[in-house]
Amino acid sequence: MESSKLQASIINYLERRPTQKFTAEELFKGLSLEKASVFNELVKELTSLERSHKVEITADDKFKIARPQNQLLVHGTFRANDRGFGFVAVEDDEIPDIYISEEHTAYALNLDEVDVKIVRPSKKGDDRGPEGIVKKITKRHLTQAVGVFEFAPDPAHNVLGHINLKDKKMSNYEFDVLEGGIHPEDGAVITAQVTQYPKPNAPKLIAGVAEKTIGYRDDPGVDILEVVYQHELPTEFPDDVKEEIAQIPDYVTEAEKQGRVDLTNEVVVTIDGDDSKDFDDAVGLQKLDNGNYRLLVNIADVSHYVKEGSPLDKEAYRRSTSVYLTDRVIPMLPRKLSNGICSLNPNVERLAMTCEMEISPDGEVLSHKIYPSVIESNARMTYNDVNKILEARDKKTIERYQDLVPMFEMMGKLHKLLLKRRKQRGAIEFDDNEAQIIVDENGHPIDIKVRERGTSERMIESFMLAANETVAEHYYDAHVPFLYRVHETPDSERMLTFFEFLSTFGHVVKGSTKDLKPKMLQSVLKKVAGTREEAMISVMLLRSMRQAKYDARSLGHFGLAAKYYTHFTSPIRRYPDLFVHRLIRHYAEDGTGKDAQKKYADIIPEIAEHTSQLERRAIDTERDVDSMKKAEYMGDHIGEQFNAMVSSVMKFGLFVELENTIEGLIHISTMKDDYYEYVENQMALVGRNTHRTFQIGLPVAVKLMRVEKDQAEVDFELLHPEKTPTSEIKLPPRQSFNRNKGGQRNGNRNRRQNGQRSNNSNNKPFYKDKNVKRFSKNTSHKK
Repeated sequence: MESSKLQASIINYLERRPTQKFTAEELFKGLSLEKASVFNELVKELTSLERSHKVEITADDKFKIARPQNQLLVHGTFRANDRGFGFVAVEDDEIPDIYISEEHTAYALNLDEVDVKIVRPSKKGDDRGPEGIVKKITKRHLTQAVGVFEFAPDPAHNVLGHINLKDKKMSNYEFDVLEGGIHPEDGAVITAQVTQYPKPNAPKLIAGVAEKTIGYRDDPGVDILEVVYQHELPTEFPDDVKEEIAQIPDYVTEAEKQGRVDLTNEVVVTIDGDDSKDFDDAVGLQKLDNGNYRLLVNIADVSHYVKEGSPLDKEAYRRSTSVYLTDRVIPMLPRKLSNGICSLNPNVERLAMTCEMEISPDGEVLSHKIYPSVIESNARMTYNDVNKILEARDKKTIERYQDLVPMFEMMGKLHKLLLKRRKQRGAIEFDDNEAQIIVDENGHPIDIKVRERGTSERMIESFMLAANETVAEHYYDAHVPFLYRVHETPDSERMLTFFEFLSTFGHVVKGSTKDLKPKMLQSVLKKVAGTREEAMISVMLLRSMRQAKYDARSLGHFGLAAKYYTHFTSPIRRYPDLFVHRLIRHYAEDGTGKDAQKKYADIIPEIAEHTSQLERRAIDTERDVDSMKKAEYMGDHIGEQFNAMVSSVMKFGLFVELENTIEGLIHISTMKDDYYEYVENQMALVGRNTHRTFQIGLPVAVKLMRVEKDQAEVDFELLHPEKTPTSEIKLPPRQSFNRNKGGQRNGNRNRRQNGQRSNNSNNKPFYKDKNVKRFSKNTSHKK
């Protein structure tokens, strides 16, 4: 290929993907180039383009289109602080979050998409990030408001009343309900369409018209419904979807079996939670004569019933994921499918997509097949029952399932082999307690239990991981467009900060942050296991990680130390899995040639971005409901004392976590035994006079002082501060401050003024992969 043509192709390809970066190999594949000699030409032209500043090389040695030196306008998402300022996060990994002062926000609200002019770029070696000015709000995030309506008519301004906004980021704003919509009753929980946003003459006012009453203040369950509407989750399936599913039979027809592998004589079982109603995976295991294992992972063939472009498909895409809330599920698919014909119920024929793997005694997948099948599950097993067999050796349970017990025991052994192999390659595991909130018939929480993960849960997780990796590698090797689940290598600058933090505890990491390997971080967790600083270092490591997402590129899964990864195993509740099944069927039926590849090549990036965004929406909704219900539960325990552990240390106080996972704040203004200083590089609050030191992982005794359910706020008071250990951490030189009687800076007492109060969701970073329990809080961890 001529040099000029190749350079033009490279520039055109990168310009159409301005926020993405690629290795030379990825560009070679993306440009559909062939022959090794052309690859050498590609590398040569990339070098030439880099010298002429048309292409730039990123910190991790990838290529991207160069931004002209005078181009300081970037696009990103505004994240507000309740004190008025905010930060803009951009997709470009090379640009840190941009600070926006209150006077330069252009009245952007939290999560609005904005164009920002960078007025002060960040400099190497300077702790400060870039600073910018919002030039334009390109897309409003808040289009619908939800809240309790207060009747307060003001005819002169066309106002019916007000809505109290729950969102902490909106606590400084008023919302007027205007004439033009329904006239709700006082105390009704309503939705309102936003018609007016903040402007210079009313910088803290939002207004709109009432659209719908979803309940009343004290109705059972309306509190969760309010959060659901606040996040704009769909609650009803459209009529055309209901009409479509009415035509779908509730049994497998003879015609549907044609062209499928008949596995109905294979012994396979589903293993799920006690309360599960949809079963999208059934597993079976045999020992082969050659000593290897034959593992069958059968996944419900949802794509057979959800036809591309149909109303059902469009609605599934619009939802993208099921959302699991305290006492309900907002499903991606109607229950006739999710609990019926798509669920791998026992003793009935079901259509499946099977990943069959032959695995060595070392846990290596030696060969595999991926094909459509017909199965019949032999039993609906629960995690509890399988754990009774494998762990407790319960005689009654063993006797009840005596025909299946040998297979379960073999599964337990295979799980250990797969787990050992994952650890050997460097997979990182974090302990992550998961709470189960138990409510009464009125939706009021009466208990909170920590879910225990036994052998059966981890075993199914291992099998699902193996299938996901196998499917991803298969289609990567086929060189076809595909949808991957990726968890990118952490940013080198963040990791450098983390390594510096480690050094303060005497831990040195071998290797470079620019060539980071999972095993390096796995070794860190091994070194600190059992030490006092273990919890603190785990938290800091989590904060240094990126967020898992979907992508058209196979970027690997850093946390799992997997080179190839996708989501294949949960199409009932995740659209990406459903779409992966559709791709599998497409390539099986139409081949993998250029014409077949064209069909989905251009839409996969759009699907990846859309489903990643809606996954985050689901996570935020689940987290908000959990926080609200935990606060409501604690409302019945004000004045009681608890044992807790420090889970986060901030300038304004301590977040502590109880054994049941409930988290709350000890505000610094209540810590009156000393004047406490925050030491950032040690993540510690240290007493100026006593040197009492609070760090993550420290056990403390606390008393519950205040609960605010609507804001999900739980406040504790520290008991027995005299028992706090001291340290030799050096404090900065004493400065002169105006102090209140408790010895603290004036104003600390008012958290709303300082904008410092937040719930636990804002203090725990979330990069975790919902497919893996160790990387998630989602109850359906194995899917």
